[in-house]
Amino acid sequence: MKILIHTMYYLPDFGSAPVLMDELARGLAAAGHEVEVVTTLPRRRGPEFRGLAASTRIEGGVAVKRLWANSASHPLARLLAWNLYTAGALLNLRTVRRGDVMFLRTPPLQLGLPALFAKVFRGARVVVNVQDIHPDLAIESGILRNPAAIRLAKALEMWVYGLADRIVVISEGFARNLRVKGVPAAKIEVLPNWVDTDLLRPGAKDNPVARRHGLDRRFVVLYSGTISISSNRTLELALEAAARLAGDGEILFVVVGEGLKKKDLEARAAALGLANVLFLPFVPYAELPDLLAAADVLLVPLDRSKSDLSVPSKLYTFLAAGRPVLGLAAPDSEVARLLRENDCGLIAPPDDPAAIAAAVTELARSPERRRVLGANARDYVVRRFAKADIIRAYDALLRSMVS
Repeated sequence: MKILIHTMYYLPDFGSAPVLMDELARGLAAAGHEVEVVTTLPRRRGPEFRGLAASTRIEGGVAVKRLWANSASHPLARLLAWNLYTAGALLNLRTVRRGDVMFLRTPPLQLGLPALFAKVFRGARVVVNVQDIHPDLAIESGILRNPAAIRLAKALEMWVYGLADRIVVISEGFARNLRVKGVPAAKIEVLPNWVDTDLLRPGAKDNPVARRHGLDRRFVVLYSGTISISSNRTLELALEAAARLAGDGEILFVVVGEGLKKKDLEARAAALGLANVLFLPFVPYAELPDLLAAADVLLVPLDRSKSDLSVPSKLYTFLAAGRPVLGLAAPDSEVARLLRENDCGLIAPPDDPAAIAAAVTELARSPERRRVLGANARDYVVRRFAKADIIRAYDALLRSMVS
């Protein structure tokens, strides 16, 4: 079977999406499939991609086609990038054959257009992988405000769901969202994101990454991930919590990553005069285990209005590291339920800096509690979110579509 994975971002790009899609592509190729990835050129282009309009390479048994798209962070620039990428996917349709599977990682929802042509004219099957609920997330974030544009985006969402043969969502909350919108339950499959529990495992706090950044002798509250529309407001309030703890010289808040809202977050930290907040760029993926091991608490922030629209894949990564997670999310959210029911961490209201500061203080004063929470986190993720198990489930789903 040939599987064409469409994803805007792929390694060596930064973030969780490139890692997950690379692991899925390689896992499916190892299972005997012909796998082709249609993606964009990395946003940070090294010498091997600089000046190229397109690139095709074989990586780990996978044909990876990278197309040029602009990489500016403004919402209108992002919309242009989505459209350029969709145009490239349309041009790639000549490689699609009858019986192939089009795997669409959304957003963008515009990928429904090449999927339609592949289905109608090539007899392909279509799988839509929903990682965030769009356009709901853009509407809640205030990025999409025009009533006509909102109606169009919602219509596009339902059209893509109608076009799909199967829809894979990453949580039961996402499945409920789609069912309420009228998507047939028979189309929906819940397959969570996974984590490489062999690579990402508990490690020593005193390690080369920690020493390089001065984290080995501090109580570190760490966020690592894309600084995006689903979490930026809560991260700003986490900075206000850091301001409340500024008198404790042991506690250091560390924000690792890039994204649409990073400059705004840095400006807010500067305005608050925070000396106990450190911003770092993404580290290479091979160094991620040491980075997470340098933390004493790992933050998973979700703005209250978006708590049911996104389940950050970083949550599973953090659980694998064997550190307690502090979920800044609504108490009835997927994140909060997971942490509470499996005793993997604490939950604090995402819009209450005093409560966030209190939770950090509680964990800082309770090393034995941190140890228990971290051990529970590691045990849970190994049992439920191991990479090999979930990729096998994807393989079985895709095979069932063409049998």
